[in-house]
Amino acid sequence: MTDLSIRPAGAGDVAAVLDFWRAAAEGTSISDDEAGVARLVERDPEALLLAERDGALLGTVIAGFDGWRCHLYRLAVHPDARRQGVARTLLEAAEERFLALGGRRGDAMVLERNEQAHPAWRAAGYAPEPQWRRWTKPLDDT
Repeated sequence: MTDLSIRPAGAGDVAAVLDFWRAAAEGTSISDDEAGVARLVERDPEALLLAERDGALLGTVIAGFDGWRCHLYRLAVHPDARRQGVARTLLEAAEERFLALGGRRGDAMVLERNEQAHPAWRAAGYAPEPQWRRWTKPLDDT
């Protein structure tokens, strides 16, 4: 995938990323708005990785590291670019970032119902841990 470039998102990419997620991601998140993505880019400018070819956005992944754990979110690949190594290349870049920061293990938020994504995660070496369950609580009323 030599013609694919990976770079961190900047403030000028926020609108394009949101448009991309609407077209390529499975579902939406509570933080899928301009303020949420802008806050991510401002707080951790290297976390949101973009895969591009000839200036076209083909994939994203958020590679967040809190100093303790390595978290992967919003791995999304444009439907026309799937099965071309975009996800693998993004995950390799995320893992390189984690290793450089001292991370030891990556964990990924993967929807159980998104069965189309499961083979890509497995091919990259990730596996579900059935003993864990995600617990959430909205922090505001919006």
